[in-house]
Amino acid sequence: MQTSTRLDDVGQGRGSALRPAEPEPGVLVHSRADRELATAHWLLSAHPVPAQARQEWIDNKVALLPLGTLCSAVRLPAHLVHAVACSSDPADVDAFLDEVLDGGPVICDPRGPRYYALVPGSMPTTWRDAAEEWRPLGVECLGRGTYLGVPRVDIVEFDPQAFVSYWAVPMPSSAVLCTPLKVARLVAAGKRALAEELEA
Repeated sequence: MQTSTRLDDVGQGRGSALRPAEPEPGVLVHSRADRELATAHWLLSAHPVPAQARQEWIDNKVALLPLGTLCSAVRLPAHLVHAVACSSDPADVDAFLDEVLDGGPVICDPRGPRYYALVPGSMPTTWRDAAEEWRPLGVECLGRGTYLGVPRVDIVEFDPQAFVSYWAVPMPSSAVLCTPLKVARLVAAGKRALAEELEA
């Protein structure tokens, strides 16, 4: 079965450049830079003094932003994530998280090491019972009263020299968050993987 299409098969001659796709009438296309700018503004708006948070990004590459309004976070210990991803290599784990959380944003703090899945602000309340069950695994739902170190939106790869927090899965657009159910499934899979490691 043929899985690829040659350029000749779609009316393009060899060596000729593909023309950019034209959007349909009425469709607005945003560049990556536009999406990053919108995402940065959205994140900074969580801070009572956005200019202060912006300066933290400039000075430290990470700003402390309050949780519980625009979003909350589920803290996942690295050993749980690595167990279910079957890898501790940052690139492999990042790709795994991108896939299982459908592109929902995740921050990695390599100093923990731990991961933070950004979720709707209401999750610590609506998933309270599940969060209590997750606590023995080192998983916590973080909401109001908690600050999270959020990297600049352009820091999207692990840097072994700087060893600073980065977006393991970048926020695809402002206000796009992880689905709580997908995060819950990831935690459940991690719990099973850790139990299997103990039995082995």
